[in-house]
Amino acid sequence: MVLVRGAAVALIASGLMLGGCGGLPGMGGGRPDPTAAQAGIGVNAFLWRATLDTLSFMPLASADPWGGVVNYDWYTDPRTPNERFKATVFILDTRLRADALNVTVTKEVRDETGAWIGAPVAAQTETDLENAILTKARQLNLSTAR
Repeated sequence: MVLVRGAAVALIASGLMLGGCGGLPGMGGGRPDPTAAQAGIGVNAFLWRATLDTLSFMPLASADPWGGVVNYDWYTDPRTPNERFKATVFILDTRLRADALNVTVTKEVRDETGAWIGAPVAAQTETDLENAILTKARQLNLSTAR
């Protein structure tokens, strides 16, 4: 038992040391490519940036640039304190296309007891947000092409 435990500790320690060395020769190790960090995002970068810019008024709950999911937390407009919204944006492709984007919006309204109750979202709201993000993404794309 002691021998097995000692071998496990030695294996973990050697793995940690090799990890700090940059890998084994001939096994794809070495220094990381600096351009790979820029290309590390798994979705269209213009849609990603446009999503963050367009919905920047909402509190960001989580963002996964490799999976292409951006979750926003509840936002309450000061002009309408009895309703709140949250959104999730799914970026589905690496290409700048209209079908590479899906926005879902959830709405709640406060009832007379102060509890939040789910409410329907206006049919055009999600489409309008998708169009705003796509417009911003196209502008970002054009500004980098110059």
